[in-house]
Parts: sequence; C-alpha cells; structure tokens
Amino acid sequence: MSSKKKQLVIIDDHPMVRDWLGQLINKEEDLEVCGGAEDMRQGMDVIQRASPDLVIVDITLKNSSGLELIKGLRALSMQMPVLVFSMHAESLYAQRVLRAGASGYITKDCPPSEVLSAIRHVLAGKVYLSQEMTSQFLKNARASGGAKGASSPVDRLTDRELVVLEKIGRGYSTRKIADALQVGVATVDTYRARIKEKLNLQNGTELLQFGIQWLREHE
Repeated sequence: MSSKKKQLVIIDDHPMVRDWLGQLINKEEDLEVCGGAEDMRQGMDVIQRASPDLVIVDITLKNSSGLELIKGLRALSMQMPVLVFSMHAESLYAQRVLRAGASGYITKDCPPSEVLSAIRHVLAGKVYLSQEMTSQFLKNARASGGAKGASSPVDRLTDRELVVLEKIGRGYSTRKIADALQVGVATVDTYRARIKEKLNLQNGTELLQFGIQWLREHE
C-alpha cells in the first residue's frame, strides 16, 4: 500500500455496498480502502487495527447502529473523521450524527462524484452536508434564536428508538422491524413501549400516526 494514499475503512451491513464503494474509492490515486466490516464489533476491531484516515459508516448495521459506533470511537478518544453514508434521509439523522461526533452525512442516492467530494471534504477537516441541509440548519438556528429549550420530543429517543420510529412511520410491522434490526420481536415491543412513553402516546395507533407525520415533516 502506498503511504501517500489516504486510508479508509467502510462499515456497512451490505456486502454489495462495501464492494461498490470500495471500487469507487480504489480507482482514485489518493484514496485506498484498508478494511471493512458489517457491524459495530467487527468495525471497531478493524478501525483499531488499521488506524484509518477516515471511517465511512452506515446508520443501520447488523445488531447495532452507525451512531453507536461513532459514539464508541469518541469514547475511546479515536479522533479520525467519520462520514455517514446512508440510505436514510439526511433530514432524519444529520443533526444527530453530527452531535455524536461525525463530520459529514451523505445519502446513497447521490452520484459517485458527490460521494468522492464528500470524502475529500471530510478528509480536509471540514463538515460535509448537502446545501439544502445546511440551509435548514441555519434556518432552524434563526427560528430558535439559539434557545436551549427549543427541542423536539423526538430528541428524547435513543438512537435505536429513533430507527424504530422511522420504520414504524414507513409501515413496517413489528416482525419486519425485528428482521431488519436482527433482534427479537420482544425487543422491538420494548422499543415501541419506550417510544410511546417518551412521546406520551397512548397506543399503537397513535404511535403509527405520529411516525407517519414525523416522516412527512422531515422528508
């Protein structure tokens, strides 16, 4: 491996995504993939061994989430930049991943040229978001006047609960959510109960309606 190339690790639970992204990156003269993984445990091991210049991670991983991985890196004082590369809408998770310690967010439907631009942007020490998301952040900041109390009830949810809420809003059944997150149905039922409690919702119908409305407002 050339020491002049920036070393990148890709953490994504879909092998085809890792392969496609790896091929895109390895074609560049200044970039090189030095490792990959499908879940948080494997990802942390790879990152600690490789000490890459940049970590690219998805929001949804096997048995965990990209948000949990980002927080895990920061807890270990590992300060390499992280770029989130996800199928989830930027408006749903961008603020949360930046708060967790990531340096950028880009969705999987962006063209390859934009993906490479985001990678180089973050490697240069900058924060990468779409123009639309950056404008929305500024708009929200002006609207709140910087008030600390201006927060959404959804902010009380954990990262995993937020993922479950999104899937509920998309009409996923409990079984389908369990399969997607690779957890048991009882675990999803626990998440659902916690979400209802935190959002002061009385039943599953109110939870579904809230999830649908929340998605409409953020996509």
